[in-house]
Amino acid sequence: MNKQTLINNTLETNRVYAEKLATTATNYLDETLQTLTLSSNTIAKKMDNEEILLEEAERLRMQTNTFNSISIVNAKGKVLATSPQTIDIKGKTLTSNAIKKAIKEQRPMISDPYRAMTNREIVYISAPIFNNSGKYLGLVGGTIYLEEQNILHELLGKHYYDDGSYVYVIDSNGKIIYHQDQSLINTVVKDNAGVQKIIASHESGAQRVINSNGQDMLAGYATVDKAGWGVISQRPTEKALEPSENMMKEMLITALPLLLISLLIVIWAALKISKPLQRLAELTESSMEKNEEKNLSAVPAWYYEVKQLKNALIKSLNFLHKQVDYFMDQSTTDPLTGLSNRRTLDVKMDELITSNTSFSIILMDIDHFKLVNDTYGHGIGDEVLQYLALSMKAVTRSTDLCCRYGGEEFIILLPNTTMQGAFEIAEFLRMKLENTSSPTGNAITVSAGIAEFPTTETTSAKLIEIADQCLYEAKNKGRNQVIISRSLNNCLS
Repeated sequence: MNKQTLINNTLETNRVYAEKLATTATNYLDETLQTLTLSSNTIAKKMDNEEILLEEAERLRMQTNTFNSISIVNAKGKVLATSPQTIDIKGKTLTSNAIKKAIKEQRPMISDPYRAMTNREIVYISAPIFNNSGKYLGLVGGTIYLEEQNILHELLGKHYYDDGSYVYVIDSNGKIIYHQDQSLINTVVKDNAGVQKIIASHESGAQRVINSNGQDMLAGYATVDKAGWGVISQRPTEKALEPSENMMKEMLITALPLLLISLLIVIWAALKISKPLQRLAELTESSMEKNEEKNLSAVPAWYYEVKQLKNALIKSLNFLHKQVDYFMDQSTTDPLTGLSNRRTLDVKMDELITSNTSFSIILMDIDHFKLVNDTYGHGIGDEVLQYLALSMKAVTRSTDLCCRYGGEEFIILLPNTTMQGAFEIAEFLRMKLENTSSPTGNAITVSAGIAEFPTTETTSAKLIEIADQCLYEAKNKGRNQVIISRSLNNCLS
């Protein structure tokens, strides 16, 4: 059961992670197309001025790190200007299917990957150029060099688990266009079950798969509809199950010897003494299911040996129960912050939903936490997480549940609390953090989303999904704010 829970949690984590990356990529592509469209309006007025076109191409390339190169092309496919000029295609007519399609359809486009005239594997993003009378003049476009350092490395980065986990992106044909291992770019991976799901249904999801190297992986996947891409986040199954295996080994090493010693003592004593030791044996066996300290103390110890044995059993079994309790606590607590983990959160939410008890959740995220780690180091980053955990406990009740959801994301579960009440708590915490020095020496800020059961949604997964939507709405609105959810498509600040 513990292993299956870890598998399910890892699958869900990778699915959410893939969806977040896909959303980030979609938003970035939207902004890129808007930038090109705005530039096309400027270019349309100066199509016959080579100097202006060169300046505009250079400006587009330099103002953002999105493109490796920029080209301005007329309606016949002839290149009028480029940046950088070292790519040496100015004056040449482009004949690729991507350019022909863009000229034919005369609309903003993101091409499938193809081998360009410069012998580079590229993706071409373009916007049409029209004059004031609506006449088509050509297009302005930018390239992403797939086999070289490009914007996808900054958008998608490296998987946050450094244990063989990785993220990669495929096009609509199942060909890899981004991978941390650049040697795998252009590899076709249609045999991957997650890739097949993306190509067939264009939906997000998660499942256990075997990768191209024959390795058992837990994969989450999502689509970038704007470009027809798929984002896959994978983690080795054996790495996901390590905590369960380690916990079982520790329990066996610690608990089994104590149990064996206790049983040996009981067997030896039973051969020498009659009724009192028989009773001790019975109570020792039942102590595996419940604490029998009170009954053990009541066993008559009418001679020295029985008294000593009774005391030893009480101490041993108490220690055993404490060890079991300790390992149970370890499986439900985040070791860094001391808060509850996702397993405890899931159990508590299911209990409240089953009993039809109303509650609200606050899903929060530390703003720019990566910058904290990059600037001050991961040691200070861990202290910031602990500082936030203490701050959460300080503003909540004993009946509330504070949970580390993953990375720098946290959830507060508030039983019998409305969204408005949750909003007031979240705002109080947010303002407190904003005006208090953190372990970095400066204040940190958080963004948060709020959802309520059963007003907003009636399942735990949907509640978290809606709260996550509102969290990202808070991020998109500038961070350091709290957004209340009314429904999946209705988040209010």
